[in-house]
Amino acid sequence: MEQKEQWSSKLGFILAAAGSAIGLGAIWKFPYVAGTSGGGIFLLIFILFTLLVGLPLLIGEFIIGRSTQKDAIESYKELAPNSSWHFIGRLGIFTCFILLSFYSVVGGWILIYIYKGFTGALNGLTEVQYGTLFGETISSPFLSIFGQFLFMAITIYVVSRGVTAGIEKASQFMMPALFILFLLIIIRSLTLEGSMKGLEFFLNPDLSKITSDTILFAMGQSFFTLSVGVSVMVTYSSYLSKKESIPQSAISIVVMNILVAVLAGLAIFPAVFSFGLKPDAGPVLLFNVLPTVFNQIPFGIVFLLAFLILFLFAALTSAFSMLEIIVAVLAKGDDSKRMKYSWIIGLLIFVVGVPSALSYGVWSDVLIFKKSIFDAADYLVSNLLLPLGALLIAIFVPMKISKERLVEEISSGSSVGKKIFATWFLLIKYLVPVVIVIVYLDVLGVFDYFLK
Repeated sequence: MEQKEQWSSKLGFILAAAGSAIGLGAIWKFPYVAGTSGGGIFLLIFILFTLLVGLPLLIGEFIIGRSTQKDAIESYKELAPNSSWHFIGRLGIFTCFILLSFYSVVGGWILIYIYKGFTGALNGLTEVQYGTLFGETISSPFLSIFGQFLFMAITIYVVSRGVTAGIEKASQFMMPALFILFLLIIIRSLTLEGSMKGLEFFLNPDLSKITSDTILFAMGQSFFTLSVGVSVMVTYSSYLSKKESIPQSAISIVVMNILVAVLAGLAIFPAVFSFGLKPDAGPVLLFNVLPTVFNQIPFGIVFLLAFLILFLFAALTSAFSMLEIIVAVLAKGDDSKRMKYSWIIGLLIFVVGVPSALSYGVWSDVLIFKKSIFDAADYLVSNLLLPLGALLIAIFVPMKISKERLVEEISSGSSVGKKIFATWFLLIKYLVPVVIVIVYLDVLGVFDYFLK
C-alpha cells in the first residue's frame, strides 16, 4: 500500500529532514569532539567528509524512498524482490528503536534543565556546583524517568498527528526558531572579551594538529550527523513528490547541517575561551561548562535558557524521525492507525529506555561489557549498527537499482541531476563503502590491535 500523505511543500520536507539530521550529534557531540580533535582542522576535514560521504549516501536513501513511495521495509522489497535486502529496513527500525530509547533520556535532561533555568536553580553557581547539579540530576530516578517520559510524550503527540499536521508543522516552527536562537547566542558570545581566541581555535585549520584520530573522528561525525544508515531518510523521502529535485533537497540539507555545526562552534568556543575554560571538556560541555560561562555575563540566564530551548528543538526534530520510521512501517499508509501505533511504540520505547535513565543512579553498578546500560546502548548503535546500515545501503544502491532507474530518479524535477550523476555514482559505489569500512574498523579497535 502506497503512502497516502506527502509533504505539503519542498521547504517542509527540507526542514523536517534537516531537523532529523540536526540533532544531538550536531549540537551536543560536534562541539566537544571538535574541542578534543584540533578545532579548525577537524572542522575542515568534517566538511570534506560530509560532502564526499554523507551527501552521496543521503541522495541514495532519497532515491530508495522517493522511487517506491513506500516505507523502510517495503521499499527494499520492491527494489529487490524475492531477496533478503529488506533486512536493511528492519535493521534501521531496530536501530532507531534502541537509539530513541536512550536518546530520549538526554532529551529528558534538557527538559529538566529548562525547568531548573526558569525556576532559578541554575543561577549563581560555580563550575564545580554545576557539575554536582548535573550529577544529582542524572542520578535521580524520579527526575530521569519523568524527564524521559515527558520528552517521549511530546514526540509521540507530534508523530501521531501525521506527516503534514504533525512533523512538518512542528519542524517549520522549530527549525527557524533554532537558527534565530543560535544567532542571538553567537552575537553575545562574539562580543565577550577574549572571544577571538576561541574563534581562531575553531576556524583556523592548524595542520600540525592533524592526527589519525582527528581524521577518523571527522569521518565518523560527518557520517552520523546526517541521519544516514537507518533508512530514516528512506521513510521521509517516500512522502516526497516526484516533482521535487532530490540533489537540490539533499544539498540543502547537507548545507544546513554543516551550517548548524559551524554555528554551534561559533556559539560555544568564543565564550569558553573568553572565560579561560577548556574546550575539551567532553560530553559535559553543554551541561557544566556553558552554564558556567553564561552565569558570568549580564542576562546570562536568558542566553542559557535560549540555548537549552534550541538544544531541545534539535533533539525533538530528530526524535520525530526515529519514531516515524517505525510507525510508517506498521501503519502502512493508513492514517487511521497512526495514532494507535504512535502511542504503542512510543510508550514501548520509553519502557525500554528506563534502564538507560537509571544507569547513572540506582543501576549504576549494572555493567554490560564494562559499560553502563546507557553507554552500552550508545556503543551498540553508534559503533556497530549505524555503520553497518550505511555500508549495506552504499552497497545496495549501485548493485540492486538499475542505472536507468537511478538516472530517472536523480533527474526527476532537477536540472542538475544528469550532470552530477556520474560523480555521485562513483562516490557511492567506491569511495563511500571504503570510508565506512575504515570507520567501522577503527571503532572496533582493529587498527589499535595491529599498531601494538
